[in-house]
This record gives sequence, structure tokens and C-alpha cells, in this order.
Amino acid sequence: MAKYKVVIEGKFPSMNEFIDANRRSKGKFNKGNQMKQASQNEISWQLLQQHKKLHIDKPVYLHYTFYEPNKKRDLDNVASYFMKVFQDALVRCGILNNDSWYYVTGFSTEFYIDSKKPRIEVIISEVEKH
Repeated sequence: MAKYKVVIEGKFPSMNEFIDANRRSKGKFNKGNQMKQASQNEISWQLLQQHKKLHIDKPVYLHYTFYEPNKKRDLDNVASYFMKVFQDALVRCGILNNDSWYYVTGFSTEFYIDSKKPRIEVIISEVEKH
């Protein structure tokens, strides 16, 4: 089965930051929605720079490796927001048809410190349909 590597440069908001932004504003100018859209736009741009014509019809397993600049943020807050917007960006870019259970069979995470180059590396592995 095929594997694809994606490197998303930078540090993204945490789940706590996203929740705070949603609490602070409502309606049309919701800061949480603006944050999510900005993150998806940035991730989509980076995805398309690396895999412009990639389309995967098979289910996938995702392995995320997070490189944070320091240990200030809780691991679950770092991972949960990014995984949500990354998987939505995979669909937005047409790489995956959907991010439902059928198309994303699971994921795993690892965490490291890289103060000079924060990033998230994702290995997308095709798996047999179940």
C-alpha cells in the first residue's frame, strides 16, 4: 500500500485557543470559525504545494509527528485541533473524498521539541478497505 508524507510548517492554535475564540464571539463574526478557516487555508495551501494532484480513494491511517517549539502546551490540546483541521483540509483539497470512519480508519501521534523549526509531519498510509 502507498504512503505519502506531508510536512506542515509552523505552529497551529491549540484546542484551548479554539474553544476560547468560540466563547468570545458569536454569530457571523465568530473568532473560532475565523481561526478554523485560517488554519484550513494555510494547511490546504501547504498540502497543495506538496501533493497538487494527489487523490486517494482507499481508506487511510494517519500518523502525526508534532514538533513543538517548547513544552508549554498540553499534548492533547496541540493534537486535537490540528488533526481536525488537517483532516478537513484533506477533504477540501480533494485528497480524500471524506474524513468519515470509512476513509480515515485511525491515527497515532508522537511529540518532540524543535525550537527552531516547529512543524507537523504526517504520514498518510493507504489501508485495505474494511
